[in-house]
Amino acid sequence: MPDLLEGQTAEVWGSGSKPYQLKNVGGVYSCSCPAWRNQSLPIDQRTCKHLRHYRGEAVEMARLGSLIDTAPLRAATVASAPPLLLAESWNSDTDPIGWWLSEKLDGVRAYWDGHQFLSRNGNVYHAPPWFTQGLPETSLDGELWVGRKQFQRTVSIVRRSDACESWRDVRYLIFDAPTLAQPFEQRLEAVTALLITHQPPFALALAQSVCRSAEHLTQELNRIEAFGGEGLMLRQPASLYESRRSSTLLKVKRFQDCEAVVMGHEPGKGRHKGRLGALLLQLPSGIRFACGTGLSDAQRELPPALGETVTVKFQELTNGGVPRFPVFAGVRSDEPTAQQPIHSRSRTKGTFTMSTTPPRRFEYVGGNSRKFWEVCVEGHDVHVRFGRIGSDGQTSCKTLASPDAAAAHAAKLVQEKVGKGYAAVA
Repeated sequence: MPDLLEGQTAEVWGSGSKPYQLKNVGGVYSCSCPAWRNQSLPIDQRTCKHLRHYRGEAVEMARLGSLIDTAPLRAATVASAPPLLLAESWNSDTDPIGWWLSEKLDGVRAYWDGHQFLSRNGNVYHAPPWFTQGLPETSLDGELWVGRKQFQRTVSIVRRSDACESWRDVRYLIFDAPTLAQPFEQRLEAVTALLITHQPPFALALAQSVCRSAEHLTQELNRIEAFGGEGLMLRQPASLYESRRSSTLLKVKRFQDCEAVVMGHEPGKGRHKGRLGALLLQLPSGIRFACGTGLSDAQRELPPALGETVTVKFQELTNGGVPRFPVFAGVRSDEPTAQQPIHSRSRTKGTFTMSTTPPRRFEYVGGNSRKFWEVCVEGHDVHVRFGRIGSDGQTSCKTLASPDAAAAHAAKLVQEKVGKGYAAVA
């Protein structure tokens, strides 16, 4: 029986009334059977009798053994975080005339230390030798990139530890030489000279042009967005490479983005019934919100795990600090997994948390009073946070007899607060 190639699916019959579906998504093998879905292991370390039968017992066991045996090796290859130059956001106060202009790539930031690719946290990207062939023994800064609107595919390739053939779809687009203590223009010339000399087959220099005016900036932004690009980068002329966040490098986007931790899975409805409907996310500030837009069918079938860090795009923050119109952009490949609290009373069906609702925020502003009040239902528990706007506030929790009773109690509290003049902001 042929193996599942990347992106392929197959149906197998088990004890259920309908066939189970096997998938290979980004090197992660899955089965829709309950035995696979209900395991507590990471999704890339799960198996079941259907996968073992279809792929072969020896092949499937070799895959799992490789994941387990190479874990210490992968941990040992985590280096210290590379000294990267990070961007600030552009605002109209900065005149862009004369600044270097380039596309903001929707890829994975990668620092070439002369021998290997490192993420911004120092994790190693296991590129095949034929991919790194010709790259010089000097540091380079760039992005591993498949194409516009291909961020998640890029992540699925570069995070794998088996140096797969899918790397042939990736290009390393170089935009700087960090260790050269020279102005940007000379660093750019050095990158071009290195590429001409060494001719690495999968590396290119990112195109740069000089911004002529604010109108030129707007035209370029419109052009890139029309092609599905994310935005633009502005680099100050003659600037040096700084190993920190600097105003000499600015990102230009109409949408903002943020990183949030997955706290729960909201079940889908309608055509998404039986799979993920929305991710329940938490910002570093502690504010929680739901995001159900931007998820592909594959991501709804195999959603990001609890504790994973994801990127969300949004238009603006509400007064309560909640992203407005959030859109899922992808799982961060270089962010550590957060430790999640365990709610022993929450009910689950498959992999989807059934009893968690996004937090709702209300504010009261009148006279000398500027207060906020938030409520969130998690299973049997009703969590409340309240206090002065701008402060962390106080928290309380009440446990009810059932999730339905918790939801009814929360609705009653909301009604009381609205009656006292509080207005919903999220």
